Amino acid sequence: MGAAKLRINGSDYVGAFITATDDYAFIGNATTPKSMDIISEILGVSPVRLSVFSSDLIGIFSRANSNGIVLSSMITASELESLKSKGLGINVAVLDSSLNAIGNNLLANDKFAIVNPEYSKPEIKEIGDTLGVETIPIEIGGFKTPGANNILTNKGLVVNNRCSDEEKERLDEILGFDSVRTTSNMGSLSIGISTVANSKGAIVGETATGYEFGRIIDALHIE
Repeated sequence: MGAAKLRINGSDYVGAFITATDDYAFIGNATTPKSMDIISEILGVSPVRLSVFSSDLIGIFSRANSNGIVLSSMITASELESLKSKGLGINVAVLDSSLNAIGNNLLANDKFAIVNPEYSKPEIKEIGDTLGVETIPIEIGGFKTPGANNILTNKGLVVNNRCSDEEKERLDEILGFDSVRTTSNMGSLSIGISTVANSKGAIVGETATGYEFGRIIDALHIE
């Protein structure tokens, strides 16, 4: 457990391939055993193989916390049944929405979910019920994709560099964190898909600068 830089499937956007909770890391089938071992060790979790419509972009097509996992409607019946058969003891929901890049449009920890404000009220309610959290429809830094552009765990919040002072103050008040602004992967504002993190650790793309890496780790209180 701790922090590391990693490239998955040749990409620095490691968060695109993984959805992590404090207990599990849902990981695409193409991820190598060596990378699986690193992910498990750094995040202190059990790895769970998953695919969505035969895609390894699990971090794009799902979002999870300790209570449940929300999946894109692109998931096939056999993929869904395979996940349910693992007996993980969490809620499993398939969100029937045109905003099917769930991981990009949703950011969550075990108390809150920040969601794309373009989700309908029934969709937002389903997200909240599945994850067992309070939902907050909001843009951050002009982005309606909170999951793609920000990072949230049970211990901290990292927001993209375009987040205004007013937005930061509101989020900090609601979530109870002193958030940190940064970029990742040498200036990318897509910090959510550049990183995968939980309360125990964080994995950042290999091209993240030392400054970016430090900002993320400090904000998430990773030791």
